[in-house]
Amino acid sequence: MVSASENVVGSGEVGGGSRRLYCDNAATSFPKPAEVLQAMVHYATEIGASAGRGGYAEAQASAAVLKTCRERLNTLFNGENPQHFIFALNCTDALNLAIKGILQPGDHAVTTWMDHNSVLRPYNALASEGGISYTHVAVDPVTCVVDPTEIRKAIRPNTKLIAVVHGSNVTGTVQPIREIGKIAREAGIPFLVDAAQTAGHVPIDVQADCVDLLAFPGHKGLMGPLGTGALYIRPGLEGTLRPLRHGGTGSVSEQDVQPEFMPDKFEAGSHNGIGLAGLSAGVEWILKRTVASLWQHDQMLCKAFMSGVEGVEGLQYFGPQGIRNRMGVFSVRVRGMEPGKLAEVLENEFGILTRAGLHCAPLAHTHLGTVGSGGTTRLSFGPFLNVPDIEYVANALSAVALREFAAA
Repeated sequence: MVSASENVVGSGEVGGGSRRLYCDNAATSFPKPAEVLQAMVHYATEIGASAGRGGYAEAQASAAVLKTCRERLNTLFNGENPQHFIFALNCTDALNLAIKGILQPGDHAVTTWMDHNSVLRPYNALASEGGISYTHVAVDPVTCVVDPTEIRKAIRPNTKLIAVVHGSNVTGTVQPIREIGKIAREAGIPFLVDAAQTAGHVPIDVQADCVDLLAFPGHKGLMGPLGTGALYIRPGLEGTLRPLRHGGTGSVSEQDVQPEFMPDKFEAGSHNGIGLAGLSAGVEWILKRTVASLWQHDQMLCKAFMSGVEGVEGLQYFGPQGIRNRMGVFSVRVRGMEPGKLAEVLENEFGILTRAGLHCAPLAHTHLGTVGSGGTTRLSFGPFLNVPDIEYVANALSAVALREFAAA
């Protein structure tokens, strides 16, 4: 469990001393551990150089930052080789590299109704160009969990990729990726996992889970800054994955073609060194506490929230109604209130910061029946929230719902 007294950057109050309770960690984690900012300040003031662009000490120190970050990520996710963690701008960038690097005209791909636009839009872009076809696999009406056997049924002779969001950014549903991974591995089809919401929150073992490609952001559960992310490529798959970018790498500069070795094959141009220094510190912070402990803390917060809103008239949350297959992302509706209005009331009256809308997952909201009514109001938890915080949130939501019910 994470102590509420830990040294963090950005916690506390703003403007006039009013309480501000950040519940939008599905967008980006906040606050950050102090170690993250310290690592970035150190990079900016003591290193500054670009990795691979010189033999002097500062350039070598920059390269060491990147090396350490890859090694920590490899440990965190039980990868086979640190060099197979490809740095990206964010999770969307990593997903595009995986999807567009694998799929070719005539290929078929699989995804689910819960997936994010970061998968849906690349699929649709490739389909609109006349290149690919794809199947959306249905999910359970209430829990939004996909049945792995339905994934198996969706496989065709020309299926070349299965992409599944691990944790829904709308309902908090956690999909059974190990079971799906085994099906994909048996069929010889690359399995891409979108870990935007689960990396750093939920235990992931790419080898045991049979994950071929793992895309994740650095700025959410991994506690790093915005503008960071990575794609893990299982050794052996890099030979069939096409790079999206070509350019300088600081290596084999006598050649005017992209290197074939890892990670240079997929990393063109100078790195976001200061951001990766922060990401590396965030991953180290997680490794010290363990994902298992952070996951236990998340589950405790989920239980507190569900208990606090249970039976409240006019208040609804979507997705799993118990702790099974769930993480700390909750989409709620208060009867008679637009999602944007609820978010406004929660901020102005209670200092609770949430996100309202469709959350870049239109098919998920179609499945829930919330597209035409403006989506939902989303609350998403992080390691620096505690049970009293969540009880406060539940009480605030209950008060608003009961007030609306009484006024109806």
